Amino acid sequence: MTRSVKAHEYAEKRNAILDVAQRYITTKGYEQMTTQDILEALQISRGAFYHYFESKQALLMALVERAGEQAEQLVLPIVSDREMSAQDKLRRVFAVLNQYKQENLDPVFAFMRVWYADENALFRQKLYQARVKRLAPWLSQIIREGVAEGVFTTPYPDQAARMIFSLLEDFGYVAVELLLAEDGVHPDTERLVQMGEATADALERVLGMKPGGLRQSWREDFLRWQDLLA
Repeated sequence: MTRSVKAHEYAEKRNAILDVAQRYITTKGYEQMTTQDILEALQISRGAFYHYFESKQALLMALVERAGEQAEQLVLPIVSDREMSAQDKLRRVFAVLNQYKQENLDPVFAFMRVWYADENALFRQKLYQARVKRLAPWLSQIIREGVAEGVFTTPYPDQAARMIFSLLEDFGYVAVELLLAEDGVHPDTERLVQMGEATADALERVLGMKPGGLRQSWREDFLRWQDLLA
């Protein structure tokens, strides 16, 4: 068996474990998930599991890393585009991530219900830290380009990138509170649009960009959310 075939098989089996772990985190929560759950689901031995992951914590970090890689693959083509302006790049990054959620509405909502539950707090925090570590440098690059183009005026591009992630994380909590209302209660999408516009306004201020540069495109996105949720 060639080395490339072995590497492919290794990656395939490792991803199978990660897929099952992600499913259990979604249905049970990270703290409640056990390695035994995974062994039984895949019909593998404990030794086989430890061949790929030395611990449950290592499995968690591998899931975090994989999610970060997937997000990065959506962002990198935008960052590397030499023809697109910095402001358009920023809008495009937000639009691509938003479009992905809209195209996967049912699984996104199912995932949100457990993602923000207390039992997934550790995984959620680890993933947030991984996103900042992996994506903040690319966002900083876009901001630096925008400063050079004169559309952003912040003197702190690296710190601004981190602040953007912090604002988006907070908006995520607001969105969950509004969208995942009690059964029989229609989501308050009008308030969601307002909160989205307020977040866009805060982002514009952090970047020192012209007012409305983000709010208009965000409003259009959230109006589409209203149509989807109607």
